[in-house]
Amino acid sequence: MSANPLNEIWAAICDECKKTISEVSFNCFFKDLVPVQISDGEFILSIDDYYKRGMVENLYSEKIDNAIKTVMGLELKCRIVLEEDEEKILKAEQQSEGLSFEDFFTFQNFIVGSTNRFAHAAALAVAEAQFPQPTFNPLVIYGPSGVGKTHLMLAIKNHIKKKYPQKVVKFVRGEEFTNKFIEALNQGKLGLPLVEEFRSEYRNVDVLLIDDIHFIAGKESTQEEFFNTFNALYQNNKQIVVTLDRPVKEIKTLDDRIRSRFEGGFYGDITPPDFETRVGILNKKAEQVGIQLDDSLIYYIAEHIKSNTRQLEGVIKRLHAYITIQNKTPNISIVQSIIRDVISDDKPEPIKVENIITEVARTYNVSEAEILSNRKTANLVLARQVAMYIARQTTDLSYKAIGESFGKDHTTVLYNVNRIEEFLKDKPYQKELVEDIIKNLRNNANGGY
Repeated sequence: MSANPLNEIWAAICDECKKTISEVSFNCFFKDLVPVQISDGEFILSIDDYYKRGMVENLYSEKIDNAIKTVMGLELKCRIVLEEDEEKILKAEQQSEGLSFEDFFTFQNFIVGSTNRFAHAAALAVAEAQFPQPTFNPLVIYGPSGVGKTHLMLAIKNHIKKKYPQKVVKFVRGEEFTNKFIEALNQGKLGLPLVEEFRSEYRNVDVLLIDDIHFIAGKESTQEEFFNTFNALYQNNKQIVVTLDRPVKEIKTLDDRIRSRFEGGFYGDITPPDFETRVGILNKKAEQVGIQLDDSLIYYIAEHIKSNTRQLEGVIKRLHAYITIQNKTPNISIVQSIIRDVISDDKPEPIKVENIITEVARTYNVSEAEILSNRKTANLVLARQVAMYIARQTTDLSYKAIGESFGKDHTTVLYNVNRIEEFLKDKPYQKELVEDIIKNLRNNANGGY
């Protein structure tokens, strides 16, 4: 990943855009966009092609603006510039403070309450530690989606980079770690030295932060690589921090050696915020977007949204838009309407068959094309049957619709689903593996920090 800290937030914005943009369009236009700077109410992106700049401005700027609001909770407009103008912009920005990535994911912006106090204290201790002796190593933070795990991870990163600028800090998500390692393995089969490059990238660091490490569960090669990376860093007194969506003991397909390493570390769990913390989050978010709300409205929102911070942020963003557009002070009926909309909008995205195939392929160490092929090696048949079974378990699609996604008829899908149901009855490890795949798919559908 590039040293530019905006890359992490741009990656999250891209993930949001993918929900409403076809893969072809995304690959054609978005992959060439590079984040440059945030300043004066603008999120500046550069691209190296005049034609593509015009297409993005005309077709996708509104979608990018909406994604920026969703990810950052701020009203920023995207501005697309040509690559040749990027240097001029950066020089100009050196004369002004502007907004930076650190402004959004810091310890100062993290609202501490009874449900996250322990994890926050541990994360701050890690960030404040006097190197080279690591603190709470490894630090394991766990909790459900949307309670602030990623915020704490990025706060650690940003704090260390400011306090110890000479230190090498690597932040990566479990999915990205897996994908990069698989790519390195595949390239290695062609004689390219990418595996060693991969290892160098993750082992020559002072601090390694892996978000959603549970994603590697069940993926044997990736777990082996992580275990060796963990040992290399730990033996050299390097700090390791990971997050999980549930306690380690509940991730049945996590390698026992990795489980043991985590259990020997320091745990910080985060649960959904209590009332006081929700009030603090709402006040902080309102302050960030520059609006003032009556305490009674803040309390009402905090009483009716209890699950995660994403929904709280969503209400504040909607209220900000209402105040800006209508130029009116919101009342309780407006707040009630917005809460209903946010709760409805925040429902998990439906799990797609293509995502199921991707996750199953990674887990069983085969390619997506092989799952969709007619090849009948034992490992491929199992992966294909599992993918069909999971599609039936996690979607509302009929056997016929699932079959169309795999290029099979509905009777083949029915047969394969029944085979896996019987197969899993006396195969506890395989059953746990399938359950972990489903949990990863649902967690990715929930999204959020």
